[in-house]
Amino acid sequence: MNSPETKKIKRLLLILLSLIAIGTFGFMIIERYSFLDSLFFTIISITTVGYSTLSALSEVGKIFVIILLISSFITLGFIIESLTQYVTSGDFKRVINLRKTKKIMQSINNHIIVCGYGSVGSHAITELLNNNKKIVLIEKNAELDTYAIREQGIIVIKGDATKEEILREARIDKAEAIITTLNSDADNLFVVITAKEMNPRIKIISRAVEDSTDRKLKMAGADYVILPDSVGGARMAKLAIEPNVIEFLENILAKSGISVQLVEINCEEIKIDLQEKTIQDLNVRKLSGANIIGFKTSSGNYIFNPSADTKLENGSKLFVLGTPEQVENFKNLILK
Repeated sequence: MNSPETKKIKRLLLILLSLIAIGTFGFMIIERYSFLDSLFFTIISITTVGYSTLSALSEVGKIFVIILLISSFITLGFIIESLTQYVTSGDFKRVINLRKTKKIMQSINNHIIVCGYGSVGSHAITELLNNNKKIVLIEKNAELDTYAIREQGIIVIKGDATKEEILREARIDKAEAIITTLNSDADNLFVVITAKEMNPRIKIISRAVEDSTDRKLKMAGADYVILPDSVGGARMAKLAIEPNVIEFLENILAKSGISVQLVEINCEEIKIDLQEKTIQDLNVRKLSGANIIGFKTSSGNYIFNPSADTKLENGSKLFVLGTPEQVENFKNLILK
């Protein structure tokens, strides 16, 4: 951390070391002391310990001591002032947080990386926090005060998400997913390409500003592309037509993790004796209280409100709706 206060302290410490060197060699030349005696007398003079001199000082030696003491007093005063400013300005705490972050990053895995803390990124982070996800935020805005963000348990890395070294610092190789919400389509495209190259298995969700960028981002490796303007416009139209339906859906999705959850279950993760069974065989509604409201086949087709005779298969997914307790009961019943 090379803040102005840090640089100032380093310069003052260098001046102090220079004074010690000047004092040591000065006493060796003026008073003919040995190197060790000269160093010893310089240190006790600067620190004003008050030991007696090794021998009576010459007139030149006394003048030299006066200059040395005045210089050291001024330097030590500036050092104390700078250290006080360093601690009170928050630089010291930022250094501690940086070291703590590096220690956490050594063992982190299955986290979600969010690139950009703008209006889209901040809302994404809120939803991830509601679902108790581990988050690493990459933000290049040096003026952003990240103290409040870190207080929420979010790891913050200051830097450009388009740079490989920054993504590597965010442990992209261990991440579950990356969400890039940068304001530039070119930057988002670059993040997608770099992320896919560094971790081919990672799930990538990208923001797009222009409609024409959607296809390019998917070709580059994005699993999902969101156009906030299009989504917002469609939502406004739906609110004009069917406001209660939209509010109902938003209560399910926007409040996920608080009162209701809509979760995805991979059929490959269910118990062996339940694989290749039908939804009716699971009997989840009676045993857990949760509802299976959707099904994704292994070929990628979606079935809404699947029938009871829908058969589970490798590569398929279940979409389950319920309270957090009902969803947890459901998972305990069918997952390995």
